[in-house]
Amino acid sequence: MKQSEPQALQQERLKACIAKVAQERDKQAFEVLFDHYVPLIRAFSLAREPGAALVADELAQDVIIKVWEKAHTYKPHLAGLNTWVYTLARNCRVDYWRKNGRHLSDIDPTEIFSKLEDTDLGPFEAAQQQRVDKGLRNSIEQLPREQAEVLHKVYLEGKSHQEASDELALPLGTVKSRIRLAINKLELLLRR
Repeated sequence: MKQSEPQALQQERLKACIAKVAQERDKQAFEVLFDHYVPLIRAFSLAREPGAALVADELAQDVIIKVWEKAHTYKPHLAGLNTWVYTLARNCRVDYWRKNGRHLSDIDPTEIFSKLEDTDLGPFEAAQQQRVDKGLRNSIEQLPREQAEVLHKVYLEGKSHQEASDELALPLGTVKSRIRLAINKLELLLRR
């Protein structure tokens, strides 16, 4: 199919191809549909998740097989061909995620009720808070010792900048600089 042909003419050619596939099982017409729709289905299927390209390839394959198998069910008076193909794509995508556990959670079920007595949070909020705390502790461990020490004094012990400066025998400006550097590094570490 030529990219330069008008949209209406292109759609008419695609409708003629789906009719040939439905009535005659025409492989050349199917090839035209394949070449036109597979890149579009892949783009539609891509998600911001690990392995998205592999998922998109699998979904595109499933959809194009359904186009071949269900071409006879396409009713041009009910929907445009693009609508029909994208409906197939959406349904295949939903089926794929149901089958492959899209909604799996990385929350450990054993964490849900541990420490629940200590907070006013619900079980899921408490588990999420534990995960955030653990991530923050791991990130702080990656900071230089001097920066982690200042953060500990100010944020965990609740000391003022001046009190931390006095206890660590550091100038106040140094304490503030280390806090600023530590917070900037933590922000980068937590984004990963």
